[in-house]
Amino acid sequence: MSKPPTGTAPPSPTGRASGPAAVSPAGPDSAGSAASPGGTGPTARRRTAWADGVDQLRTAATTEPGRLRIIGAVLAFLVLAFGAATAWEVADRSAAARDVVARSQPLTADAADIYRSLADADTTAAAGFLAGGKETQATRDRYENDIATAARLLAKASSNAGGSDAAARRIGQLNSLLPRYTGLIETARTNNRQGLPLGGAYLRYANAQMRDELLPAARGLYVTETARLGDDYDSAKAWPWLALSAGVLALGALIWAQRRNYRRTNRVFNRGLLAATTASAVVLLWLVAGHLVARSGMNTSYENGARSLKVLNEARIDALQARGDENLTLVARGAVVTKDQQDFYEAGYRSGMKDLAGPGRTGAATADSSLGTALALADDDSGRRPVQEAVETVRQWQARHAEARAADDQGDYDRALAKVIGGEVATGRSFDRVDSRLAQALAHEQREFRRAADDGRGALDGLAAGAVVLAVLGATAAVLGIGRRLSEYR
Repeated sequence: MSKPPTGTAPPSPTGRASGPAAVSPAGPDSAGSAASPGGTGPTARRRTAWADGVDQLRTAATTEPGRLRIIGAVLAFLVLAFGAATAWEVADRSAAARDVVARSQPLTADAADIYRSLADADTTAAAGFLAGGKETQATRDRYENDIATAARLLAKASSNAGGSDAAARRIGQLNSLLPRYTGLIETARTNNRQGLPLGGAYLRYANAQMRDELLPAARGLYVTETARLGDDYDSAKAWPWLALSAGVLALGALIWAQRRNYRRTNRVFNRGLLAATTASAVVLLWLVAGHLVARSGMNTSYENGARSLKVLNEARIDALQARGDENLTLVARGAVVTKDQQDFYEAGYRSGMKDLAGPGRTGAATADSSLGTALALADDDSGRRPVQEAVETVRQWQARHAEARAADDQGDYDRALAKVIGGEVATGRSFDRVDSRLAQALAHEQREFRRAADDGRGALDGLAAGAVVLAVLGATAAVLGIGRRLSEYR
């Protein structure tokens, strides 16, 4: 009988090996629980792409080619960031300078013209009332033109309010008050032509509405637009600190990279890095020089233009208010008095003249008056001459007004009226001459402002586009320069 060979176990009925080797020492539940060296076990912790990237970067940094690749990427990033920051900040400054020239200053001038038109309309209405049935067509046309100008400029200001709640509120207030004022003036004229004394009361009420509501609202609009002009000036002149900092950082990194290259290879220049450094230095110098020139131009436009325009507008307004009070002195004839029992309108005339040229009646305008300040700000003969002529005419106006007041105080109303609204020797002629000289000075200062502001704005032309182009070229050159070093390891 044959026997199975010794030392050989019979096969298991289940097809699995029997014996101690088939049983895991850790028991049946521990099968497959250990993580494989590759981390593919079911309980292995999954790594993130960021962690893998950090490991790869750390590994690369241990070799010179890896370090060069990192340096090249950082240099390219810094140069491109410098170009982008320069383009962004230069574009912002250019837009602010453009707003100064094309939006803020014209809107400020329009707001001043609204105030002037309203004040002149009130003054002209009082002059026409004094003439009674002899009101000339020229006086009537001047009043209507003033009202039409104010309405047109209000419509323009409304469309350009630019989201300013204060400006929109002032414009709405003026639009609602202006029709009421013109209605009162027409009622006053109708009563005056009929010889009814009620006309004077309507005129004084219309003037009170102009003085207490319309003109303060117009001045508020002027102040709002002037503040917006100041904000645009500040934005246009602000230093581009982000771009300057990025430029210094990029240049520092490029210089460091070239120094490192020299110390490791003993080669003085790397053409790619040298080109990148040159491009970055050109952008930085262009940025500094362009901004300095632009800032100088904007400062000049403000000091020799915007400030002079503001003072001249104030002077023109002071003259208009003084003229309106002078006319109403004869209309009211003492019916309205101040708390200390002085004629209200005569006191207003004196206050206006003090603001316009100072308290004196002879000589030059005082330094604290609007005409005195305008003279101090005028930087050439073309701007100084009309202001000086306005000062001389104001003194003539004051002398003629004194004669009119003397005649009125003596009871000679007709003579006083002739001194105020009469012919060539009347105060009205003096006022017209002052107003025309101030308008001439305003036109000159407007041209000076525009020329200086355009020069300042032009200094930034092309800088944004140039910065982008040079930054791309610089970044490319830096990468090529590092690539030249990498080729030595292949």
